[in-house]
Amino acid sequence: MATEGLQQTLLDPTRFSIVSLLAATDWAEFGFVRDTVGLSDSALSKQVATLTNLEFVEVDKGYVGKRPRTWIRLSTTGRSALGRHIAALQRIAATATEQGTAHRTDRGPATA
Repeated sequence: MATEGLQQTLLDPTRFSIVSLLAATDWAEFGFVRDTVGLSDSALSKQVATLTNLEFVEVDKGYVGKRPRTWIRLSTTGRSALGRHIAALQRIAATATEQGTAHRTDRGPATA
C-alpha cells in the first residue's frame, strides 16, 4: 500500500493528538493542551520542542497579569503536514477495504 504523504513524526499518537487539537484552534494555552492531551508539563514540553524543530508548531510566551503563559499554534507547515498525513491514512484504509472486499469469499477454514 502506498504510504506517500505519511509523516513519520505524526505516527506517534501523542504528537498526532497535539497537532489535531491545535488544528481546531488559533492559539491554545499550554495548560489547555497539556490537560486535553493528558500529558505532564515536561512531556508536553518535549513534544512541543520536537514539533517546533520541524516547524509544525509555533510557540509564544507572554503574561496574563503577572502570570507567565505559553501559547502554541499549528503553523502553516504543520497544518499542511497534518492534512497530507490524514489523507494518506484515509487512502490506506480505503485501499485495504477495497482489497478486503474484493477478496471476500464464503469459504473459510471451517468450510474449506
